Amino acid sequence: MRAARLIRMVLLLQSRPSMTGAELAGELEVSERTVTRDAQALSEAGVPVYADRGRAGGYRLVGGYRTGLTGLARDEAEALFLSGLPSALREMGLDDAASAARLKVSAALIPSLRDASHSAARRFHLDAPGWYHDPAVPELLPAVAEAVWDDRLVRARYRRRHSDEVERELAPYGLVLKAGVWYLCAWAGDDVRVYRIDRFTAVTVSPTRFVRDEDFDLPRFWAERAAQFARSLLRTEVTVRLSEKGVRRLPHVVDRPAADDALAGAAEPDADGLRTVVLPVESEEVAYGQLLSLGPEVEVLAPAALRERFADTAERLRDLYR
Repeated sequence: MRAARLIRMVLLLQSRPSMTGAELAGELEVSERTVTRDAQALSEAGVPVYADRGRAGGYRLVGGYRTGLTGLARDEAEALFLSGLPSALREMGLDDAASAARLKVSAALIPSLRDASHSAARRFHLDAPGWYHDPAVPELLPAVAEAVWDDRLVRARYRRRHSDEVERELAPYGLVLKAGVWYLCAWAGDDVRVYRIDRFTAVTVSPTRFVRDEDFDLPRFWAERAAQFARSLLRTEVTVRLSEKGVRRLPHVVDRPAADDALAGAAEPDADGLRTVVLPVESEEVAYGQLLSLGPEVEVLAPAALRERFADTAERLRDLYR
């Protein structure tokens, strides 16, 4: 944490003529005493931090000092911001650029901070794919990633669910890695659509660049589209009666937003402490598998066919464990 704070302090002083101890303490979220110690540590490490005393005093860098974070190529700088995602960089073909960027940054840091990248890597790691799945790297991902970085149009053939293929000219706006699956968000015609990278059968990167809409926000778009997709799957409803324990566990076994909304709109518990909830679900089959994990903490009231299936399962379990 201190290494990152020292770097930030240098960058703050580099961007302004001077800053008071109180201003630095506020920006760095530390005490003024810590600012004094950090300034001394930087000075001892060769960074020319000077403290002016008095009411108008403050901290500044002497002689137009600038950090040595220079010489990064564009792809190296972009890759640096993804350096916490080593598997993603490797799959997009950017691991060499990221490695070069890390070496240049390390060489520019003061000696006491040069092990910061190793220190962070020993403590934090993101493993994006879900459990029980062997992640498959789409063969065409590097080509798509190249087009995304360079804002180049692509001509792509895409295999849809029913095995037929379509050809599209796309303006690739962004890549998303969700639970080990890569998706492309791209303008196609007059709308932004989402494509699974592993369903592309051919991709040709055009030399023609497109003009990116600067108002497009990839995280916000993905969050909204993911929420729409989740809601679109919930095509039917089941009515259940839940115990107090069942109420607590329900959001962990079904779609959480759907469970939260259903519980928020449910009536108060009855005299036995049970709550009746109308729950949106993907299908009766999916609901059966999800709600079965709640065991005796849930009673299915409707639809009748699902209730009968639970009753039959309960009979079989009773016979099995009698």
